[in-house]
Amino acid sequence: MMIHPNFDPVAVHLGPLAIRWYALSYIVGFALFIWLGRRRIKQGNTLFTNELLDDLLTWGVVGVILGGRIGYVLFYKFAEYAANPLSAFKIWEGGMSFHGGFLGVVLAAFLFSKKHRLGFVKTLDFIAPLVATGLASGRIGNFINGELWGRITDPSHFWAMGFPQASHADQYLVQINPQYAQWFTQYGMLPRHPSQLYQFALEGLCLFAIVWIFSKKPRPTGQVASLFLAGYGLFRFVAEFARQPDEHLGLLTLGMSMGQWLSLPMLVLGVMSFVYCGKRNRVI
Repeated sequence: MMIHPNFDPVAVHLGPLAIRWYALSYIVGFALFIWLGRRRIKQGNTLFTNELLDDLLTWGVVGVILGGRIGYVLFYKFAEYAANPLSAFKIWEGGMSFHGGFLGVVLAAFLFSKKHRLGFVKTLDFIAPLVATGLASGRIGNFINGELWGRITDPSHFWAMGFPQASHADQYLVQINPQYAQWFTQYGMLPRHPSQLYQFALEGLCLFAIVWIFSKKPRPTGQVASLFLAGYGLFRFVAEFARQPDEHLGLLTLGMSMGQWLSLPMLVLGVMSFVYCGKRNRVI
């Protein structure tokens, strides 16, 4: 069994200023968005310019941060924040939701397209191939922080990893399962799936490759965005089987996690939209 290195969450100390790895993962994600966006513009077949891309990034950053935080408050800890609303503004304590950030970006894209009189769906088609690398960067940030660890697995598996950050959760599980107590005694922690790396590979690298390659040829309007929507929904749904559910939520109806329940509509809507756009907006 491997042991998580337990990295210092702060990448660089500049006097009183601390730059965290997670903040750097966002910066890397935004930089990749611009770099890939400029490549798409050079390829042609788009109304976007470098100036529009820069403005789009500004709208997108606001959408990701506000949407991600609001989504986390509503989807994951609504009761807690409802009891203490001001704590919702303490973003430095962590707590972001991809699904909320996704909705925030969609709203930002809508407002951006209205401002510049661009087609909303075409804007989404332009954005879709640029997003997954940011997701990959974010999952590396999760791994460095040792957060969002996976479910328990057998220590004999080569992928098994112990997370020192999960000690509280480990001690709880030890009390309810004798097998876990044996492993804990032997290793000092429980073996888990490094689910952050699974999500890095699926929602990040694989999704990027699929959507980027698909978008290189002219496609019916809406299909590129629909492919991203369905692809993320599928990969996130699958990865959640290895990811530890949020402690305060656990598994919900039908034994599915909150992440799976939020991803399932994305998968269904993405597939339906992909088929609909293919029939309605044929490329001639």
